[in-house]
Amino acid sequence: MIPPMYRMDRVTLIAGLPLLADSVLFAVRRAEASPAHLWLTWLLGAAAWALLGLRHRLPVPVGVLTMIAAVVYYPLSSLDGITPVVAFVVAVYTMSRAGHLVAAVTLAVTSMLAMTYGEFVASTSEQRHVDNMSMVLFEGWFLAVIAFGHAMRVRHAYQEESERRAAVAERLRIAREIHDVLGHSISLINVQAGAALHRSAKRPGETAELTRALESVRDTSKDALRELRGTLGMLRQVDEEAAGAPTSPAPGWERIGDLADRARATGLTVTVRTDREGLPPGGVGAGVSLAAYRIVQEALTNIARHAAGATTVLIEARYEDGALRVSVEDDGKAGNGGNGGPGHGHGSGSGSRSREPGTGSGIGGMRERCRALGGELTAAHTDSGFRVTARLPLTADRRTALKGQS
Repeated sequence: MIPPMYRMDRVTLIAGLPLLADSVLFAVRRAEASPAHLWLTWLLGAAAWALLGLRHRLPVPVGVLTMIAAVVYYPLSSLDGITPVVAFVVAVYTMSRAGHLVAAVTLAVTSMLAMTYGEFVASTSEQRHVDNMSMVLFEGWFLAVIAFGHAMRVRHAYQEESERRAAVAERLRIAREIHDVLGHSISLINVQAGAALHRSAKRPGETAELTRALESVRDTSKDALRELRGTLGMLRQVDEEAAGAPTSPAPGWERIGDLADRARATGLTVTVRTDREGLPPGGVGAGVSLAAYRIVQEALTNIARHAAGATTVLIEARYEDGALRVSVEDDGKAGNGGNGGPGHGHGSGSGSRSREPGTGSGIGGMRERCRALGGELTAAHTDSGFRVTARLPLTADRRTALKGQS
């Protein structure tokens, strides 16, 4: 049984082909030399090749041992096989790939010094086996192998870093989705329940408003749970068919009317204007559509939580100049914590806290969504309240695809 630390991979098997060639030489020259001498040199080559199965777990020791095997093999061998040098080259590459660059260079230099000594000091000019040009080629091969191994290590590290950043970005995106779903829905539920209790306390005998408020709370919480399940479903690595049912599709700008209905249940007068003139046949794309929905959702959440005295909201969405433009404007009064600026605590925190436009976490999240798609977001006071405007462009490849459909 092969131990766990020993790996007979494809490279090791390929490196064993020279050993087969050396075995043929062994059979041919067996009658020309001492059998014991031939067996010794053949076993040295076989041992050098067999060590490669340990190179992933013990790269430096395997490199040292294959070098020793090669240094002993060539002065003794009459076969002049290539198995030991091939095994040593593979071991040096593995060392460089594993990050042992200094050790790989040291072994390569040591092997070249040993070859130089054997060819120029220990042998006469008639006894040399490697000429000057071949020695230069050996040096170049060793340098190339070490450089290639190091380059592969750098490339692998870059790929790992890219994957790590992608995973972090995905976690942040999902966290933002969960924040938007829960923040919007729970805020509306809180406002609706608080208003219903206040009115019920004033008019104990009248339950119609309380019933409508509870029905709205029920519907809002149901939608929130559905969206939350869809968002968390992205974390699961289970095939939809194996799970039995696909996760719910992500909401888009077509469902802005649903957000308006929820806001109306809190007592706001909400007007929605959507202009689809010029909209490409293939739509605006899932990413842009979801971003538009979330931006409107966050803006309505901030109005419900922080816009003092707001009674009307205007939501506009239209497609122009290769981008989806969405705006949300309210008539909340400045001074008591409205929708974004001084007295407009837009995003989080108490409505009594004064904030400049864009400093709240809500506006920060919306702006980040726009930037991720190459767009921009502005949030500023108007003569009658506060307005949030987002421009969400289609990506270049999306525009190209849509041109092909038209």
